[in-house]
Amino acid sequence: MDAFDPQTFHALIGVQGEDIGWAQMSLRAVAIFVVGLIIMRFAASRAFGKWTALDIILAVIVGSNLSRALTGSAPFWPTVVATFVLIALHAVLIWAVTRWPSLSRLLKGRSVRLVIDGAVDEEALRRHGIGPGDLRMALRARGLAEVEDAETVHLERNGDISVIPRSG
Repeated sequence: MDAFDPQTFHALIGVQGEDIGWAQMSLRAVAIFVVGLIIMRFAASRAFGKWTALDIILAVIVGSNLSRALTGSAPFWPTVVATFVLIALHAVLIWAVTRWPSLSRLLKGRSVRLVIDGAVDEEALRRHGIGPGDLRMALRARGLAEVEDAETVHLERNGDISVIPRSG
């Protein structure tokens, strides 16, 4: 009996829409764990480390797909294949945004200047949901006591706040 025979495979992990026992669910969990590790290797660490909007959407969909394959609410192999297709699409989009800045701005956003020469752009703070406490925290993280000590402060595309201190 071939291990990849559909009947043998379904006997091991169960069939979509049927009750799946603890042993079948456990085998699905191990399989999905391995698939998840493989996906992480293909997706590159930046997909799950930088968290731009593009990366967050990918993470949510991958997690959703893998959970559906795990619980049996979707067919196992088509769901796994669809997840790899999403990873490939993500890789193509990442390649494309490195070549076309306008596509990068569309898919990943752009940084926003919150402070220039020590002057706070209150409208930019409001528009992006940054409170005074968030700004002070970013300044303190860079060792600055006052906003006037900053040359510029930016809200980066991944949500980080970067601070460039005044020189001198």
